[in-house]
Amino acid sequence: MAAEEQSIHADPSVDPDHAALVQRILDFLRGIGLPVREAPLPQGSFLPGVRIERGGLCVDRARLQWPGDLLHEAGHLAVVPAALRVGMDDALQELPAVEHGGEIEATAWAWAASCHLGLDPAVLFHDGGYHGQAQSLRFTFGMGVHLGLAGLVASGMALGPPQARALGREPYPCMQVWLRP
Repeated sequence: MAAEEQSIHADPSVDPDHAALVQRILDFLRGIGLPVREAPLPQGSFLPGVRIERGGLCVDRARLQWPGDLLHEAGHLAVVPAALRVGMDDALQELPAVEHGGEIEATAWAWAASCHLGLDPAVLFHDGGYHGQAQSLRFTFGMGVHLGLAGLVASGMALGPPQARALGREPYPCMQVWLRP
């Protein structure tokens, strides 16, 4: 088993591969302009070790079990218009309905980020999440069935294969922009 595959299931407080993977993801998120702050989080958070706060991510490395959760939560922030993003917090259900800014687009964004970083699909679609559908999602996205792509295309964040060919650009999972304006 590769070090990256091992680290997706390891104890975050003692595994250096886990720590390196988390750092790599955090560096990427900060590099695209997403606010990330590190601070202790209480037990019982919706996702262990990560939460959305005031339009950015708050991360508790000691509690973060699944590094891929960082990408998925970042996806929720990335796919909504910037004017709404700044006020987002963990209460996503209270967010006004945003066309092409929902769960499926956040998942598609997270897949693109995972591909960009060259991560094993099990980092994002880990068996500890996705309501027992992680294996199905790994298979579906791995076969090129990109749920949520239509929303990313409609919001100008990505190009589908026909548009990319016509423009001479790279199609999804390459992103045209990482954060929706």
